[in-house]
Amino acid sequence: MTKNWTKEEILEVYNTPLMELIYKAAEVHKQHHKVGEVQVSSLLSIKTGGCPEDCAYCPQAARYHTEVKVHKLMDVAEVTEAADNAKAGGASRMCLGAAWREVRDNRDFDKVLDMVKTINSKGLEVCATLGMVTEDQAKKLADAGLYAYNHNLDTSEENYNNIISTRNYDDRLNTIKNVRKAGLTVCSGGIIGMGESIEDRVGMLYTLSLLRPQPESVPINALVAVEGTPLEDQPPVPIWDMVRMIATTRIILPNTAVRLSAGRQGMSMEGQALCFLAGANSIFAGEKLLTTPNPDYNQDMEMFKILGLSPKKAFADKEKEALV
Repeated sequence: MTKNWTKEEILEVYNTPLMELIYKAAEVHKQHHKVGEVQVSSLLSIKTGGCPEDCAYCPQAARYHTEVKVHKLMDVAEVTEAADNAKAGGASRMCLGAAWREVRDNRDFDKVLDMVKTINSKGLEVCATLGMVTEDQAKKLADAGLYAYNHNLDTSEENYNNIISTRNYDDRLNTIKNVRKAGLTVCSGGIIGMGESIEDRVGMLYTLSLLRPQPESVPINALVAVEGTPLEDQPPVPIWDMVRMIATTRIILPNTAVRLSAGRQGMSMEGQALCFLAGANSIFAGEKLLTTPNPDYNQDMEMFKILGLSPKKAFADKEKEALV
């Protein structure tokens, strides 16, 4: 049975002495997941830049002057080639990101549906993050073979308007509801290091814990401060904050895949090892994470070898459900 956490209880978990917190999180992880198994996902920006939103962390917002070049929607053939490369590099999930405010029912969306069908036929789980979607659009994506939809909460409801003003928190939650109604798995997490308080971090986890069912996947991102964005001067997130956030997420959401996401480029292998010990069981691999640098596949496979980790197979969770 899913535990109903209070904000106070989550804050208490977050503030547990670090070594004790890691130990507790590792115990929870061991009970609910295969130790040493990590899903490798690839993230591809299929339409880059020119977004009308004002997310303070994002170099793809049209209103900010960053070095991100605007690119129209990629062709299906280019995405197919990227999927082949991702699979060859050990990825079992391919995530497609488009810098849109929302999905529109047009030729571009039809093209995305073709991308999903093609990647799915290669035996890869397909995830998409395309902005807000209606229930009907989510159903079309599901029918095309989409496995998961990503729509991050980013931060707490209380802090949300400090980061984004072009949409509200309910818009986020409604998209997640539409995705769930369409029978897709939900990927939703947030970013730390944007000047938020510990209470904001806890508040975001509290909202995620209230979702029924809880998200199958929660990415924890460390802000990559990009020149030209309002958050360009934010200091790097200390590794201890990432470990603490991942451990807390693991304890609060025991069945969820916790994704060690943006910010890995600035982490040592030792830091990442602590994140895996604290319950992270998914990473994004490949040279770029949408528009920010990321370790390449070879580096990650070398790390897996040293740490004794193994890549998770595609659709393993569906196979597990079928056995229950």
